[in-house]
Amino acid sequence: MGWEFGLPALLITLAAVFIASGWWRWWYIAFVTAPRDIKALTRYIKLLRLVKRHAKNNATIGDIFSEFVSKQPEKTCLVCEGRSWTFREVNDYANRLANVFHSHGYKHGDVVGLLQENRPEFVATWLGLSKLGVIVPLINHNLRKNALVHSVTVANCNALIYGEALADAVAEVTDTLPSSVALYQVNEALQQPVLANAKDLATLMQAASKEVPTSGIKKPDHHDKLIYIYTSGTTGLPKAAVITHSRYIFIAAAISIVAGFRSDDTFYTPLPLYHTAGGMMSIGQALIFGATVVTRKKFSASQFFIDCQKYNCTIAQYIGEMCRYILATPVSAADKAHKVRLIFGNGLRPQIWPQFVSRFNIPRVAEFYGATEGNANIVNIDNTVGAIGFVSRIIPIVYPISIIRADPATGYSEPLRGKDGLCQLCKPDEPGLFIGKIIPNNPSRAFLGYVDKGATEKKIVRDIFRKGDAAFLSGDLLVADERGNLFFKDRTGDTFRWKGENVSTSEVEAEVSNVVGYRDTVVYGVEVPNLEGRAGMAAILDPERQVDLELLARTIKDTLPSYARPQFVRLLSKVDMTGTFKLKKLDLQEEGFDPSAIEDSVYYLTTKGQYELLTPEIYEKIKRGEVRL
Repeated sequence: MGWEFGLPALLITLAAVFIASGWWRWWYIAFVTAPRDIKALTRYIKLLRLVKRHAKNNATIGDIFSEFVSKQPEKTCLVCEGRSWTFREVNDYANRLANVFHSHGYKHGDVVGLLQENRPEFVATWLGLSKLGVIVPLINHNLRKNALVHSVTVANCNALIYGEALADAVAEVTDTLPSSVALYQVNEALQQPVLANAKDLATLMQAASKEVPTSGIKKPDHHDKLIYIYTSGTTGLPKAAVITHSRYIFIAAAISIVAGFRSDDTFYTPLPLYHTAGGMMSIGQALIFGATVVTRKKFSASQFFIDCQKYNCTIAQYIGEMCRYILATPVSAADKAHKVRLIFGNGLRPQIWPQFVSRFNIPRVAEFYGATEGNANIVNIDNTVGAIGFVSRIIPIVYPISIIRADPATGYSEPLRGKDGLCQLCKPDEPGLFIGKIIPNNPSRAFLGYVDKGATEKKIVRDIFRKGDAAFLSGDLLVADERGNLFFKDRTGDTFRWKGENVSTSEVEAEVSNVVGYRDTVVYGVEVPNLEGRAGMAAILDPERQVDLELLARTIKDTLPSYARPQFVRLLSKVDMTGTFKLKKLDLQEEGFDPSAIEDSVYYLTTKGQYELLTPEIYEKIKRGEVRL
């Protein structure tokens, strides 16, 4: 036929084979995702260079912060409900506190717990102690009784600093705390009463030097422990996750560089400073990059953008539940009268994402995902609605995170393995366990774990893609689309998320079981229409209907934080003893809380803090949002 006909025929044949093989699709995905991947790779390299420079200089948080104190002493560092602290003032407070504890004999490696509400002193306190090499567990100020005692003892605290507003909570447990734990109370004014055996820290600091202590001090190291941040993990009471100076720098710098923050930004965070999100990602922008951070003691939906306008904030932080509350406020002129150019956080639901950014005129959303103790941290950098980040389809090896298949019989908490004993990668749109490969001595890939070594080992999965390798097991189900965008699906195991907090079912089960006479109790999370996360539900074996629901409501109010209290109680007539406890929990979870579909009696927690019978009418009102949980 000659080359005039033969060559086109050959090309058509090759094109047909190419299309049939599916390779064209890979090249298409590579083309459309290349801009995103290249931008991320460039920022990741910049991040690694910064981290390497600080590591080479053996820099601590105190060292980096001191540089900004020298450069911009009168620039506003922290703002809290009208109180502004300059970089110099924060440093002076930190040094005074460091001198007090140095004079009391505290040294490198000691542990001093911090129980305080959001305020500039909170940051300055742990910053000052870090200059001595003292490790500071940041304790959730909502905790009471057993959980509070546990948080102090699990971290092996030598002392506890607490705010005046939390004196009653500490007074409840002073007889239970180890006698070796010294107490320091921070009052609003000098020479005010403190708890018995406690020291008046505010008065002690008044006479202390504002110069950083140097005599007889072992200088902290870049890889030394800095703070402990508590996380519920998947089971049990709060676990103290280890945060080193290098880890803090990496987390604060990662969100800053990857999301595109600037040092001249003013950040707004109403989140608790004892958590990673507020206490590291936002506060870290002041300590590591010299920015200004505005916070407040308690989140207010109606004041969120009013505060942003008042303080000229350019970046604001959220969690998904907050966004829904803010969106539910009446439309006002303040909605767009602000300078916020970017919001960042986790949990902004795809269902309200477009409405939120449209109503409040938000140009960019940097949704992120990450665990305090984990190494599988990702960020949405291209405004893809609903995505929490991405994994490159072209060069996935650059940032080794993966989604592996999991066993639905275990609530997707255990990986599925092939005949070779290794894990299996999920295909696009197939939900699975999110993991991050562990590479020792690499701050972006390390897993430092918890103070409790046993708890640390439970979060590691081994022999993933080859014998001997290891990865951090996030405990979350994610799904990736064809372009590598990642979407959150659910939590696995024995933890669910409610009101922006992780709730440990085993802890709640123990408290509820104690109240109801040690009856068989199962706690799990159930989905509620139009609400983020899962509401807690306790199923109690009570065939004779002897459980005192009034006593249960009163007791859990004293022993559990508000977000951990079961919103629903189901009184079981019988329990299937042939199944495993885990399977029964899954069965109950699937049945939900619809009284029309359940033979057992179901009760709900009212806004008055009482359990009342859940009728079909009330159930429908909850679904429509007319009855609040």
